[in-house]
Amino acid sequence: MIFRPKLVRDRIPEIIRKNGTPCEFVTMDDTEYCKRLCDKMREELEEFSLEPSVEEAADIYEVFLAMLEAWGYSLADVIQEADWKRSERGGFRGKILLKKIGNECNL
Repeated sequence: MIFRPKLVRDRIPEIIRKNGTPCEFVTMDDTEYCKRLCDKMREELEEFSLEPSVEEAADIYEVFLAMLEAWGYSLADVIQEADWKRSERGGFRGKILLKKIGNECNL
């Protein structure tokens, strides 16, 4: 199996070393970090979609918090915007699939 570099939680190198396995890591610059955060979110979302669990949801949440911090937003900002959007446009609990608008083909 080929190992591909990936963003890991802060204590992972320490945990790997404690298990007696050598590892190599670097600290990324902001540009690389933001790219890797997006990659990590895709990875975590895929894992959750394949096997939904609180553990996988917690991983998504942790990556999301890191993304907010990296881009200079707060969780409170996001909650406020989500509340506004929900009041204006609704949420997703209705399970509504938009299949066609006017003469447009299926989406």
